[in-house]
Amino acid sequence: MCRVIAIANQKGGVGKTTTCVNLGIGLARAGKRVLLIEADAQGSMAVSLGIREPDSLNMTIVNIMEKIINDEEIKPGEGIIHHAEGIDFIPANIELAGLETSLVNVMSREMVLRLFISGVKADYDYILIDCMPSLGMITINALVAADSVLIPVEAAYLPVKGLQQLIKTIGRVHRKLNRELSIMGILLTKVDRRTNFAKDISEQIREVYGNQIHIFQNCIPLSVKAAETTAEGKSIYLHAPKGIVAEGYHCLTEEVLSDEK
Repeated sequence: MCRVIAIANQKGGVGKTTTCVNLGIGLARAGKRVLLIEADAQGSMAVSLGIREPDSLNMTIVNIMEKIINDEEIKPGEGIIHHAEGIDFIPANIELAGLETSLVNVMSREMVLRLFISGVKADYDYILIDCMPSLGMITINALVAADSVLIPVEAAYLPVKGLQQLIKTIGRVHRKLNRELSIMGILLTKVDRRTNFAKDISEQIREVYGNQIHIFQNCIPLSVKAAETTAEGKSIYLHAPKGIVAEGYHCLTEEVLSDEK
């Protein structure tokens, strides 16, 4: 059975793309068949996987979703790029922002991405969706297509403050559009282990949400190495394999895999 995980938070800069790429490659290193789908017009995931100019791409998730909307045939493997570290991915670019606007007039507009994913699920063990930092129609599409949501949250005051709105949106999608949707867990990112402030925020999240939502045991530490991977076009496992961030994502991967059992 393929598991579809949306990685979402309406706050930017919390490590969604870094988490999507490194969790995906971590799962591939564990022998899983993995597809990453970029649902963010910024194209950060494409850049993180070595595509220098996402806006010049001829085929992205935009073209695939347009084909679904227009009832056009999608050939097997169309739009899917294979990465050297063992994953497949579908990039996005700035055109996705335009598609979000035009989706308003589309019949069953929340279901477009789900229809595509249902056609490729048989080829993968995991499909990870990197969501844009908003709660617009593209993110709703990702939540409707997903089985669960992984929420990266930076260990800082403002990102934590906005968490309640995301949880409410996930609840609405669950009730009205996707009864299978659940929250996989909250992942603390950019945790500065040297400060009491980060510890206080972490404890606050566990206290407020720990009874109703799973909090991943392992957090992702703050490190310049994680930011450098975007420029390198490769995962943390190749860029800094012995560092604390690689260890953090390895532990996250193990935790996600243990949830299979």
